[in-house]
Formats: sequence, structure tokens, C-alpha cells
Amino acid sequence: MTPSDRDATGLLTRPDDFVQLVTPTGERHANAEFDPWIADIDLGALGRLYRDMAIVRRIDTEATALQRQGELGLWPPLAGQEAAQIGSGRALRDDDFIFSSYREHALAWVRGVAPADLLSVWRGSTASGWNPFEHGMAVPQIIIGAQTLHATGYAMGAAWEGSDAAAIAYFGDGATSEGDVNEALVFAASFDAPVVFFCQNNQWAISEPVGLQSKQHLARRADGFGMPGVRVDGNDVLAVLAATRIALDRARRGEGPTFIEAVTYRMGPHTTADDPKRYRTDEELAEWRERDPLARVLALLEASGVDVAGLEREVGADADRAAAELRAALTTIADPEALTVFDHVYAEPNSHVERQRDHYTRYLAMFDETGAAASETAEGGAR
Repeated sequence: MTPSDRDATGLLTRPDDFVQLVTPTGERHANAEFDPWIADIDLGALGRLYRDMAIVRRIDTEATALQRQGELGLWPPLAGQEAAQIGSGRALRDDDFIFSSYREHALAWVRGVAPADLLSVWRGSTASGWNPFEHGMAVPQIIIGAQTLHATGYAMGAAWEGSDAAAIAYFGDGATSEGDVNEALVFAASFDAPVVFFCQNNQWAISEPVGLQSKQHLARRADGFGMPGVRVDGNDVLAVLAATRIALDRARRGEGPTFIEAVTYRMGPHTTADDPKRYRTDEELAEWRERDPLARVLALLEASGVDVAGLEREVGADADRAAAELRAALTTIADPEALTVFDHVYAEPNSHVERQRDHYTRYLAMFDETGAAASETAEGGAR
């Protein structure tokens, strides 16, 4: 890094010194270290990766529309980060366990989470979403960075049991400033935990640019914890796939954790409650549109002789079906009974929770009595 890599405020301005196998224009770059890890990805497999990314982008667009229409309380869009999530997600084995934050809808797609389970928490109908052990993926973590501790503990437990399964924790650039993340990195390095720390550096921690909280590339933070750090083009699905496979192989061989910084961009708002126009420019957005993760795969496929128009039609139909299933799933999500908010807080009965349940029961009954009295008064007046 040189002084020219920073603007007048000292923020990082060059995001492109990373491992890249496919350029934004679809050119394939050879890499002696990374290429062997994706030797099995032929044109058919590359087309399937494109299909994954196109479908999750369509699902994301549909969910955003559902929130705007009042069907969801909130939605954190993933647009622009499809390659980071699909590339890493498709590197995992079934017995590896995912610990995500709240934007990893593509990982939920990879793990077969049902549309209703994906939406229910954002509709306010449940406190979680799905059974983690059915999908090998924990439910979304809202507390920034907390999932890295969970992933480290899970990985340590797996190693102690003699398994070669790994855990992977997903978090954003902003989370690297959280104490939980740094504590997780310390524990993972100290105990050689088989865990991959996957940072999606999407350039903005809500409205704070990444350069304001880090004067170095985030991957370099791994040095201080005694683990490898690799920086990849997070919009290049092949580079992400290769980097994640390398990190997982290292974990399985007992060599400990790896920190991956996937350099990508959040094309939409932080959540649907955010207005990104207040803190970033149209020029910046246009620059990152040129690095679109889906467009570069299509360009590579086209250059390789694939019928891209036919692929887009086929995948477009699949994506529309997935979006329709997502919208239809809303009709299957029932509003929960009020008192179920106390269910499953603890594994065993708890007196504190029972006392709160009793208080809330009496509170709700107060409204029932008021409603009944109002109804009787209205009926009397009508007579």
C-alpha cells in the first residue's frame, strides 16, 4: 500500500489488490496457488454457480418488495454480495456448520432453508426461523459479531470429538471492530480451532466507510492473531470458492483458523430502513456496478462458447419460480399466540420467565376486559 492508495481524508481508495481469477469483464486469470482448488469447476459447474447467484438475487429483490409493501417489518438486502456467499457456501460439506449474521440469505438458500422459514423472523412471526441442526446453519445473529464466538466454540467442540468438520463464521467489515470478533480470533488461534472467519467487506458499516475504522486491509489483522489472512475479490465466485476450500482444508488438517476478507460491495441499503444516498455517491455505486458478480460469470461463459441467452432464459424462469414461492410462503406463516414469546427461552423451566409470563398474561387480560366492556356499551347504545 502506498500513500496514493488513500484520499485526502486518509481513507483507503484502492480495493483491488486481492486474489482475482475472473476479471469484471470475464477474463480468466491463471493462478498457480488457487487454480488447483477449482480444477473440478467446468462450464456446467460454473453455470450452476451462476444459477445460484441469479436466484438469490431474485429472492432478495422479491423480499425487498415485500417489505416495501408492508408484508415484512424489515429486510437486509444482499444485492452485490452473491459471489461471496455462493462461492463460500458451495465450498462447504454437509457436516460443516454455518454461523451467519443477518444478510446471509444466499447461505440459507444453499442449505435448503424453506422460504417461509427465511421470511418468518423478518415478518415478526418467530424469534428465530429454522432448526439449525436440520440445515447445518445457525439462525441469523443480530448482535454484531457474536456468531464468531459461537463458531469458535462449535469448532473447538468438533475437534475435541475427533471430527474433521469445520465451522465458518460470516460477518461484515464493521464487525471486525467488535470485541466479540477479536476474542473469537484469540480463542481460535490459541486452540487451533477448525474455523474459517469469513469477512464480507462490503465497504460500509451502515454509514461508516471501512477505511475510517481500518487503516490497513482487514485481512492483515489476521497476522496479529497468528493465523493466515487472505484477501480475495469477493465479486469473483471462483476466487472465493478456491480461497474457502483452501481454508477448510487447512482446518480439517488441524492447522487452525483462517481469516478471509472478501472484498465486495453492498449495492442496496444496509436494511430497508436505511437511505444510502445520504452517505455514498452515485459515482461510487456506478463504479461497483461495473464489477457485478453475475455479469462477469456470464461474460466468461459466453467467451467459452456457452449459449448465454439460453442459460439466462432458463435461470430466469427458475428465479421467477423461486420468487413466487417466496411470496406464496407468506400465506403459510401464522401469527403466533402472544404468550409463545416465552417458549424456548430456556431449556428447563425458569422462575423468572414464569413470573414474566404471569405478568404479561394479566396485562393482556386487561385489554380483553376493556374490549368486552366497550362492546357491551356499544350494544346498549344501539338498543
